[in-house]
Amino acid sequence: MQKRIARRYAAERRFKALGLFAVLLSSGFLAFLLFTMVGKGVLGFQQTEIALDLDFPTLTGGTQATALRGPGADATLNSLDLGGIVGVAASAQYGADGEDLIGGGTALAVRKLLLADPALVEKKQRLWVPAAAAIDSAYKSKGDAKAEALVAKLKAQSAIQSSVNTTFLTGADATDPTEAGIWAAFKGSLITMAITLMLAFPVGVLSALYLEEYAPKNRLTELIEVSINNLAAVPSIIFGLLGLAIFLSLFGLPRSSALVGGLTLALMTMPVIVISGRNAVKAVPPSIREAAMGIGASPVQVVFHHVLPLALPGILTGTIIGMARALGETAPLLMIGMRAFIASPPSGITDPATALPVQIYLWSDEVNSAFVEKTSAAIIVLLIFLLGMNAVAIYLRNRFETRW
Repeated sequence: MQKRIARRYAAERRFKALGLFAVLLSSGFLAFLLFTMVGKGVLGFQQTEIALDLDFPTLTGGTQATALRGPGADATLNSLDLGGIVGVAASAQYGADGEDLIGGGTALAVRKLLLADPALVEKKQRLWVPAAAAIDSAYKSKGDAKAEALVAKLKAQSAIQSSVNTTFLTGADATDPTEAGIWAAFKGSLITMAITLMLAFPVGVLSALYLEEYAPKNRLTELIEVSINNLAAVPSIIFGLLGLAIFLSLFGLPRSSALVGGLTLALMTMPVIVISGRNAVKAVPPSIREAAMGIGASPVQVVFHHVLPLALPGILTGTIIGMARALGETAPLLMIGMRAFIASPPSGITDPATALPVQIYLWSDEVNSAFVEKTSAAIIVLLIFLLGMNAVAIYLRNRFETRW
């Protein structure tokens, strides 16, 4: 008997050790993922700037500040050829390699500065402009030998610095990594998720209430229940094909729009909400229904005044799971064309748009190594978006939670 007890205790110790090892292993993988992603992603929120001395009166032929005020300012700036001006200034200051030091968005940055302060066009001014992608990579980490030599030369002249990359937070997709931003994809995801929630949540909850409280128990309802359970396990790309066939080919809705993306993701999310909603409604004690009917409540009042508020925490839990899955999906959005090059944020639900997961996928496939940090930074933005959405849902769930 003592030997059997010793063996049982030894088996328990081994089980605890294996459980602890599994927890530590999974935590290690998670820590490695976060460390790698954050380590690279932090650089995406920074940009390298180079000092550029611009003699505006000479380079612009004596353009006056008054010409940059009023409705004709854009036409005047277009006639100045700012791209050529910054190229000439860079070559004059840094030699033959000067134009290779500045990024493709330098002319646009100078344009914005002149529109904000037209008086600059009458002065000699030192501006900090975005560096080229090769210089940016060499300054942040490592680059080729030529880029590192140029960075060392710029450091010796105190002509290079690092700053917050506001373009990444406010811009859209671009071929030049120094001009690429995440705002267009973030706004597209926000609009798509809003459409998904507005469609999937009410339809899913009402379906769950009807199936659990009103639908007769027969073969038809059993077939519907089995179909819903099967739909929850269908691969997401199938819903993308369904959206392509119905919303684009049959209904002719705008391709690559947040509306079609939201409709497609709503179809994918709805079965999860229905299943979790039915389980939450079923978990409400029958005594609640009996007490409500005992004081004269109608069947509709029993459901919407008593059962639904008590089941809402469980319903919100299922909604969190479904929306989190929808937020990270890429395959269905690729099938409906949301992988287009979007150079400006969408202004409505029918405008061409992309989403954060698709933008991450597209940047990860870029040849330019400077997009690596952009990809990691976009993943951080996606995680923050997901955590924020979940935090709101958890707050609502806890607010409506009731114990009995």
